[in-house]
Amino acid sequence: MKTNHPKIGVVESRSSGSVRSKSARSSGDILVSVLVFAAIAITMIIGLVNWGAVLLRSIRNVAAREQAFQIAEAGVDYYQWHLAQSPNDYKDGTTTPQPYVHKFFDRDGNLLGTYSLTITPPPVGSTIVKIVSVGALASGTVSRTVQETLAIPSLARFAVVANDNMNFGAGTTVFGPIQSNGGIHFDGLANNLVSSAMSTYTDPDDGSTDYGVYTTASPSERNQTSLPAPSRPGIFTSGRQFPVPSFPFGGLAANLNQLQLLAENGGKEWTTSNSQGYHIVFETPNSQNGNATSYFMYKVTALQATPNNCGKDGTAQSQTQWGTWSIKGLTGSNNSGNSNETTVNGPNPDHSWPIPGNGVIFVDDDIWVDGTVSNARITIAAGIIGSSNPDNYSNITINTNLRYTNTNGNDVIGLIAQGNINSGMVSDDTYEIDAALVAENGRVGRYYYNGNCTVGSNDYSQRNSLTLLGMIATAIRYGFAYSDGTGYDIRNINYDANLLYAPPPSFPQATTQYQVISWQQLN
Repeated sequence: MKTNHPKIGVVESRSSGSVRSKSARSSGDILVSVLVFAAIAITMIIGLVNWGAVLLRSIRNVAAREQAFQIAEAGVDYYQWHLAQSPNDYKDGTTTPQPYVHKFFDRDGNLLGTYSLTITPPPVGSTIVKIVSVGALASGTVSRTVQETLAIPSLARFAVVANDNMNFGAGTTVFGPIQSNGGIHFDGLANNLVSSAMSTYTDPDDGSTDYGVYTTASPSERNQTSLPAPSRPGIFTSGRQFPVPSFPFGGLAANLNQLQLLAENGGKEWTTSNSQGYHIVFETPNSQNGNATSYFMYKVTALQATPNNCGKDGTAQSQTQWGTWSIKGLTGSNNSGNSNETTVNGPNPDHSWPIPGNGVIFVDDDIWVDGTVSNARITIAAGIIGSSNPDNYSNITINTNLRYTNTNGNDVIGLIAQGNINSGMVSDDTYEIDAALVAENGRVGRYYYNGNCTVGSNDYSQRNSLTLLGMIATAIRYGFAYSDGTGYDIRNINYDANLLYAPPPSFPQATTQYQVISWQQLN
């Protein structure tokens, strides 16, 4: 009998070889996998280590930049404080050239870095100061730069500011904020905030007791004082507020004294005319440079007589210095050079006078002003310094157009009267005034000429429209129109926002403190 051992042996032999082959391949596969995963792990670890290093450097750089930024901020904060102590010092209390470098320490006395200040003082007629501060670490590796712009707001932050009760009748449109130390009766259209220092007041026109700011436009608020006052967006489009802190009108007299000193030193002062006053006419731009660099000066010798039928009666009885306030023979189409005024010859070939370098003209007499300026910044003041009698206060009258060529802030006129700023009896039926108007002790407006005030075919009791671009500051109640329909039917008062931080030269300020108007990070 044959056995099957040889077959069995062959089978065993194949089986053993097959097992060893699979085991070897498995070990090799595992080794390759381990190597692959190890390489991946090492790559990831290296990546994580590098990422961590980059992140750490980034964090350190961010921390350093933040520290440099804080040092730069400390620089502008320091100079804000410095200007609060010395408002006119733009050289950091030194005479050395810029930049002004200060060391910056922590509270333990360790030097952290420095800030370097570059100060740009305000241009003539402006209060805008620019401060550039560069903060740098002591290591010198990082620096940051910030710029802050400061300014002192002028009196011209208001469209109208008054020291008396005010009445804005229907037909008055005001663009810009209004504030009064007295109450305000407003029946026109206010396109900005209207505020009063009074919570309630007695309206002198009718004896009613009313809100500090109220309207009689339907539905009337007369004799209403219960709070809160209703919203009246059809009248007060930006709201009304009362009471608010009063405006310090008393400080304006000091400004008039200062203007006289400036006129004596770098400006132009005109002493008394020994006649009716002076007439200033700004010439139109010349063809060469487009600048109105001069003005013509006339001595006024005769005024328009008061017609008997204009009647100084009723409201006029209480109006100090009531009169026509019009140069005899002058109208809008013929506003200079007639027989009732004489030319005061100036040094220029055409006998005009140059606008002074500091932009300040002071007149110890009454003034009439009109004409057109271009690329000029001027303040004209009229006053008799030392006079306490209102009948002797100097006044400024505008009876025909006083215009800017440019309304972008390049042209600025400030008129500051010790007494009144007038629109005279013989004023243009329709005209424009581009100026900031200040009546320190009197009022900005028009005297009362009754309904019979006619000369020939001219009715001077009623005028058509007056448009102002600028602002009004009035100590006594403002008004170009009266409740009986006399005066100007349409009064448009447009606030010139350019006046806020770039007012006329040496114009009164609303405060003595600088305010931040812009901030930016330069790097």
